[in-house]
Amino acid sequence: MIHWLQTTTGGLLTLAAVSIAVLLVLIIKVKVEPFIALIVVGVLTALAAGLPVGTLVGTAQKTSDSLLEKGFGSILGHITAIIGLGTLLGSILERSGGARVLTSALLRAFGEKRAPLAMGLSGLIFGIPVFFDIGIFVLAPLVYAAAKQGGRSIVLYAMPLLAGLSITHAFIPPHPGPVAAAGLLHVDLGWLILMGALCGIPAWFVGGILYSTWIGKRVNVPLAEEFAKLAGDDDEENPNPPSLSLVSGIIAIPLVLILVGTFGSIVLPKNSGAAGVAAFLGTPAIALTIATLLASWLLGHRRGMTGADLAQLSANALRPVAMILLVVGAGSFFGAVLSATGIGKAVAGSLGDAGLPVILAAYIISCGMRIAQGSATVAIVTTSGIVAPTVVELHYSQPQLALIVIAISAGSIIASHVNDGGFWIVSRYFGLSVPQTLKTWTALETVLSLSGFAVAALIMAVV
Repeated sequence: MIHWLQTTTGGLLTLAAVSIAVLLVLIIKVKVEPFIALIVVGVLTALAAGLPVGTLVGTAQKTSDSLLEKGFGSILGHITAIIGLGTLLGSILERSGGARVLTSALLRAFGEKRAPLAMGLSGLIFGIPVFFDIGIFVLAPLVYAAAKQGGRSIVLYAMPLLAGLSITHAFIPPHPGPVAAAGLLHVDLGWLILMGALCGIPAWFVGGILYSTWIGKRVNVPLAEEFAKLAGDDDEENPNPPSLSLVSGIIAIPLVLILVGTFGSIVLPKNSGAAGVAAFLGTPAIALTIATLLASWLLGHRRGMTGADLAQLSANALRPVAMILLVVGAGSFFGAVLSATGIGKAVAGSLGDAGLPVILAAYIISCGMRIAQGSATVAIVTTSGIVAPTVVELHYSQPQLALIVIAISAGSIIASHVNDGGFWIVSRYFGLSVPQTLKTWTALETVLSLSGFAVAALIMAVV
C-alpha cells in the first residue's frame, strides 16, 4: 500500500486529493489559520510520500537547504517588498483624499445619468493601489451621494464600484493574490499586468456595467437614512484636495515602469544602456519604491504630513500584511512539497491523458477553494501551489503563464457567500439583506469570474 501510494500515478493522485481534503477540513471545520493548516498538511504529505526528514526540515547543523525553508524563502524574497510597497502607496493615496478627487471628477464628467459608469471606473482605477475593503470604506460615501442625488436603488451605483474593486484586487499587481501567483508560477509582472487588463476590463464591463445595470433596476434598495447622512460634501471632507492629474500620475507610474521594463527587454538591444535603464526602473520593487517616495513627498510632506504621521500611517497599513505573507509563504511550501514528491508530474500526465487543459483545471480548483473556504487570496495561493509543479513540466511561455494566473484569479472570486468577509462588508456598507446580497453581490462575482476566465481561455487558444 505504501509503495503504491509513493511510487504510482494513482497513488500520488490519491495523496494529492487526500491532502487537499484535509487542508479544507482544517480551515473550514477546525478553524485553523490557513498558514498553519498549509504547513501541517505540507509536512504530512511529504512524510506520507516518503521524503527523507533531512530533505524536509534539514539537520540540526543546517536547515537552509531544507524544503521548509526554501519553500518559504523562494517566494517571500520575491513578493515581500512588492506587497509592502504597494500597500504603503495605496494608504498614502487613500489618506490624501485621492479617491474622492478621482471619483468626483468622473461623476462630474459623466453626469447624473451615467453615474453608475463613473462609479465603476472609480473602482477600476482606484482599486489598483488599494485593497478591496479599503476601497469600499473610502468610496462608499460617494456611492451614497450618487444614490441620493439620482434617487434610484443603491444597487445601481454600488455594484459597478464593487466590480471595479474586485477585478483589480484579483487580476492586477501589486495586490497580494496575483503577485503571489506570479511568484509561484514564475511570471513576469509586466505580462501579468497586460493580461490582467486584457481579461479584466471586458469582465468588468460585462459584470460591472451590463449586469449591474440590469440587476440595479430589478433589486430596489432605497438609500437608508443613516447612509444619506454620510453623503457629505467632498470639500468639507478635505478642503485642499490634490489635483486629479497628480493622483492619476502616482497611480500610473509603477504600472508604466513595470511594463517598460518587461517589454523594453524585448524591443531594446540586449546589453545596451537603454535596456539596462529599462530593466532597472521596471523592476517591480524599484518601480513601486519610486512611486511610494513620490507619493510620500507630493501627497504627504508637501501637504502637511510630518515624518511621524507617515511612520504611523505606514505602521497601520502594514499590520494586516503580515498574515498575507505567512499564507503566501506556507502556500509556496505546500507547492514545493507537491513538486518534490512527484505529485506535479503525476497531475500533468493525468491532465494530458484526459485531454483537460491546465488552464481549465486551474480555474476549477480555484473555484472549489474559493467556494469552500471564502478567501480569494488563500484560493489563489493554494491553487498556484497545487498547479505550479504541473506547469513547470509543460514549459509554457510567459504570456501563457500569465493567463493561467488570470484563470486562477478568476476562480478565486466566484460565488462570494456567507463564508467570505467581503460578503458581509458589502451587506453592511450598502444596507443589503442577506437575500439581496446573494442576488446582487454573489451573482456579480460569479459573472466577473466566468467572464474573466472566458476571455483568458480565448486568448490562451491563440497565444
